[in-house]
Amino acid sequence: MKLKLLFTLLTLIALPVSAKGSDNVICVKAGDTGSLLSAIEQANRQNADTLCERLFILIPDGTYDLGELTLTAITGHNISLVGQSMEGTVIVNAPKAENEGIGKTATLLNRGYDTYVQDLTLRNALDYYNAGAAGRAVCWQDKGSRTIMKRVRMLSYQDTYYSDNETCQHYFEEAEIHGTIDFICGAGDVYFNRCLLVTEKRNPDGSGRNVIAAPRTSVTPWGYVFDHCTVRNIVSPFHYARGWHTHPRCAWLYTCLESPEKLERDRFDPRGMRTVNSDFLEYHTTDADGRIVSPSSNVITFTLKDERRTLETIMQAEAARRFIVKNVFPGWRPEKTLKKLSKQASRLQTAYLR
Repeated sequence: MKLKLLFTLLTLIALPVSAKGSDNVICVKAGDTGSLLSAIEQANRQNADTLCERLFILIPDGTYDLGELTLTAITGHNISLVGQSMEGTVIVNAPKAENEGIGKTATLLNRGYDTYVQDLTLRNALDYYNAGAAGRAVCWQDKGSRTIMKRVRMLSYQDTYYSDNETCQHYFEEAEIHGTIDFICGAGDVYFNRCLLVTEKRNPDGSGRNVIAAPRTSVTPWGYVFDHCTVRNIVSPFHYARGWHTHPRCAWLYTCLESPEKLERDRFDPRGMRTVNSDFLEYHTTDADGRIVSPSSNVITFTLKDERRTLETIMQAEAARRFIVKNVFPGWRPEKTLKKLSKQASRLQTAYLR
């Protein structure tokens, strides 16, 4: 009887995907892409209802190569993807360059609510520099809401992160996002707290100009809020943002520019893609030594054909104080939820991944 029980336990441990104990956990087999995909499928089935108990998918360090597979979907709710480390746990796909497109290439596509992601890297390895006029390659396309990300790195070039829900609310903390043009784009209210934004070479020789954000805010009041973020520049000069369409909004507060000379003089691109109704704001930008590099005034006239809109983009202290998490998300406190989930994730990492 004891031998039979021992054999059963060993068999369960050997499974590439296994639920363990009362923690509501699915463990992925290290470096096994099929195991990761099976875990996501199982989680989607198990947590199809928005009232389901939180489920953790634990992903050991390793590279999970999806090949040309795109739009791997998370459809369940209250699902947590937790890697072993941001640098060591890597989920990557490589769509064909001829198939580039903002709605076609995502490494992961989230449709769930209250998704939590921690300690992993998402990489879209589409051949950007040989993709022609555009190389839209998304790492995380989010059609859900109330997503929280902690220590998540996204590696791509164009359209790296895409908030694809007009009414969504999302929160990032200590994340790292790389790209060239419009690499943080989309709708909704999204708060980036103490994140590292890395502008890559627009062209292989470093020529050309980058744009970090392209919001398309339509029905939400805040748009993108960047709070105490750092911008690291790789050669090509850049703008903070440009308007996509509708009524784009973003605010940059206490930004640290490691290469402030690379920020274009007008700071925000005045050329609207489909609108001039941009509300782009800045407060207390510094260099790497903490010296303030924001000008006292920065008036921009946004243009689109014959349309014009003139805006002072430098905020005063009183206006900047409005952009705090509890104001942006009055009915949701993601920083408190994150604190709880991060503590739980750390305990599970220790128990299952180390």
